[in-house]
Amino acid sequence: MRFFNIAGPVVLGEHYCIRPLERIDLEYVLELIRDKEYFTLHAPRQTGKTSVLKALQYHLNSGAEGNYRCLYVNIEAAEAWREDIREAMAGILRVLAGRAQTVLGDDSLEGIRREVLAGGRPATALWKSLMRWTESDPRPLVLLIDEIDALVGNTLLSVLRQLRSGYDMRPDRYPHSVVLCGVRDLRNYRIRSGSTGKVITDGSAFNISADSLRLGDFERAEVEALVGQHAAETGQKFAPAVLDRVWKQTQGQPWLVNALCAEACFKNPRGATAAVPSRMTTSSRPRKSSSKAGWCIWTSSPTSCARSACSG
Repeated sequence: MRFFNIAGPVVLGEHYCIRPLERIDLEYVLELIRDKEYFTLHAPRQTGKTSVLKALQYHLNSGAEGNYRCLYVNIEAAEAWREDIREAMAGILRVLAGRAQTVLGDDSLEGIRREVLAGGRPATALWKSLMRWTESDPRPLVLLIDEIDALVGNTLLSVLRQLRSGYDMRPDRYPHSVVLCGVRDLRNYRIRSGSTGKVITDGSAFNISADSLRLGDFERAEVEALVGQHAAETGQKFAPAVLDRVWKQTQGQPWLVNALCAEACFKNPRGATAAVPSRMTTSSRPRKSSSKAGWCIWTSSPTSCARSACSG
């Protein structure tokens, strides 16, 4: 049985979900990629950005849109090195090479990054590695870089400027298309030094961005479709009043929708197939529970007191 996902990317076989590529204007995104554009995708956390990127990677590597090679990479780990550009670039290239091996079965970037880093020029290591890797294969390379704004100060600035410095060499000698994904819109992001807090530069560090796309929340129909998947698989029904409450309390924010539905369906004292009751209060929210006492999402009361209230 599938369940409502409240942690990590969507896995179609395990989670109730709105298919990630249905949540974006896929044709427009593919048009940007076909046109060799670099662009950004942003949204608040727990909205589904990573799920969209990983689905896009699968779609492009499937051959459905042509002979692309596409790689998703999360560079959040480089945040730990703050403004140590040497260590940050080494970390980013290690992650890129590891992903290339795992996803594409391509070992060439591992050798390239070792040679480049041995040359001792961290400020150009990403630029040179991407150039050589692109040249090694005639297929257009699409990079999907997640958590870009986890980087700080001069490290973020270095990554953006290295990406920009090879832009004019695409697609034969530099990535065909690049998508940068994060919480912030890079066009409006003022990069500050991590040590002094002073502004280093603003969004002009990535002024090659063709567009900035925002991943939105669920529409009401999508919330109903998500709940409908659960009902179809388990027979557990949501009363119309409950759906109204879910929508009112979450306004379609994906994590909140999934968390509230998970509480309702899988922590229902009457069992996971019993009808979801309609006594959901406006003050209730998904809450963590302890072994001693949790909270009833219908009455905002301790579960030890509220179980009898969940009978209808």
